[in-house]
Amino acid sequence: MRLQGKRAFITAAGQGIGRAIAEGYIREGATVIATDLNADLLAGLDCETQALNVMDKAAVFDAIGPAGPDILVNCAGFVHAGTILEATDDEFDFAFGLNVKGQFHTMQAALPGMLERKGGSIVNIASVAGSILAAPGRCVYGASKAAVIGLTKSVAVDYVKDGIRVNCICPGTVDSPSLHDRLRAMGDYDEARKAFEARQPMGRIGTPEEIAHLAIYLGSDESAFTTGQAHVIDGGWAAA
Repeated sequence: MRLQGKRAFITAAGQGIGRAIAEGYIREGATVIATDLNADLLAGLDCETQALNVMDKAAVFDAIGPAGPDILVNCAGFVHAGTILEATDDEFDFAFGLNVKGQFHTMQAALPGMLERKGGSIVNIASVAGSILAAPGRCVYGASKAAVIGLTKSVAVDYVKDGIRVNCICPGTVDSPSLHDRLRAMGDYDEARKAFEARQPMGRIGTPEEIAHLAIYLGSDESAFTTGQAHVIDGGWAAA
């Protein structure tokens, strides 16, 4: 098993991409601590689970602890819709607080233990919609995910000589409960889904399991020569 003997800490593991990554890490032999803002969503995972608000710095440091994990996977995030003229200060602050600052704090908490062991892997979930391409109506979200890519690269450079690798995954549109919520919010679910599928050159949206396969690779020793990268997995959207 590719993650045997490794300890992993995963945020937003209750559903969607985070859930698929947690399940994949468990199958690959990792000892997983799966967290989510809603602890009820973690039911059924065969690992240690706990409720965690990643916007609470003290709670993050307490949950990760001084030893920290061998692998940190940051999945917590939120997608705001709207142009810059439609966006509010509250939406901007919330997006950067959750999508960026949450990862900032989990990395601060996990790095000391990784430095002590002289090794570790951090996997941040970013998005292809940010600095890689622009998606309509994603001003606040795109800005926050671009910041995740910048943060990932910066931390990777600072600790590249310490055996610590830091990468981010940039998915395109992925099937998840949050996607379905956004499609329903657009008024006509079926038409909205068709539009989302049409913008993917492959003609379909991705699955959480496809993202999890990449997260497993980046957490494992198979990717030992890979750091500071924004890994695009988007069905060809950015290449079109």
